[in-house]
Amino acid sequence: MKAAVLRAFGSKLSVETVPDPVSGTGEVIVDVVAAPVLPYASEVFSGERKYLLKLPAVPGCGAIGRVRSVGPDATQLALGDWVLCDPTVRSRDNALTPDITLQGWSARDGGGLRLQEYFHDGPFAEQIRVPTENAIRIGSINFNDASQWCALATLLVPYGGLLAAELQAGETLLVSGATGNFGSSAVAVALAMGGGCVIAPGRNEAMLDELVRRFGPRVRPVKLTGDEAVDRERMRQAGPGPIDCVLDLLPPSSTTTAVRAAMMTVRPYGRVILMGGVGMLGGPGLDLPYPWIMRNLITVRGQWMYSPNAISRLASLVGSGLLDLSQFSVTEFPLRDANDAVAHAAANARPFHLTVIRP
Repeated sequence: MKAAVLRAFGSKLSVETVPDPVSGTGEVIVDVVAAPVLPYASEVFSGERKYLLKLPAVPGCGAIGRVRSVGPDATQLALGDWVLCDPTVRSRDNALTPDITLQGWSARDGGGLRLQEYFHDGPFAEQIRVPTENAIRIGSINFNDASQWCALATLLVPYGGLLAAELQAGETLLVSGATGNFGSSAVAVALAMGGGCVIAPGRNEAMLDELVRRFGPRVRPVKLTGDEAVDRERMRQAGPGPIDCVLDLLPPSSTTTAVRAAMMTVRPYGRVILMGGVGMLGGPGLDLPYPWIMRNLITVRGQWMYSPNAISRLASLVGSGLLDLSQFSVTEFPLRDANDAVAHAAANARPFHLTVIRP
């Protein structure tokens, strides 16, 4: 089969002929129909993000495809089923604290690297081998719509945070990093889940206006100044009442002061979910007042990716019409132009735009 291979950080992808994947018990082979190219893929491939990925590797992070073959332990998957290939692979020998790797993308730690040695290659290829539980059926879709369904790869990340936060219908959510790709998707998902109001802080006024245009008055934009105290008060005053939950999705380039300004807007008994990349490139830690957390009974939780059942639940939101994938525009590239796709994704790193490789 043909695949795009990353042989060294800082090098171009090489489109080569590689052996077809072979499945064993507990594994599925999927024909890749569409694979999203994340906007920061160039930063991963250059080594700038310092992700744990053993090279050479076929990269990528998730895909939409059709089942080509299944192992003898599969009881419901059938040949030809449309599936989302979930890149979040968990070890099976410790259900309490499983090691995790993002197949074709990054490991979380040393245990994840060991897992990555086997579930190694990602979806920038004609086929991919995934654990059986990572081939999630999404129902019958049109072949031409497969690229649109790649939006799930972006939507799933904030959805995992919102599930961890146990966001309830009618609640007020603040999305820290709302003008970014994951943050803007969080706005869309939260409203689809019944969020009563989403406070959207950011410095990109054009994108703030765009969020209101797309989703209406339930989105309350807040233009940030960079002054922590001023911004915190502006965010607190933006909603119709107290802020029930804060979801942080700020990128590595942001400061811990920006995270703290948003976090400390949450009401007593409120929840804070940390999913962003702040601190991954070094710098000071997140300095939160112990008395504020304790006396206000604040729940602060880290969340990496999403729970195993999130994909089916998110697909149901799409299937019911509550979450509209047509919000996303798509630019497609054939596999042979994988490097052009990576460059395009970086140059067009804007919300509600997908760059997709169609092997």
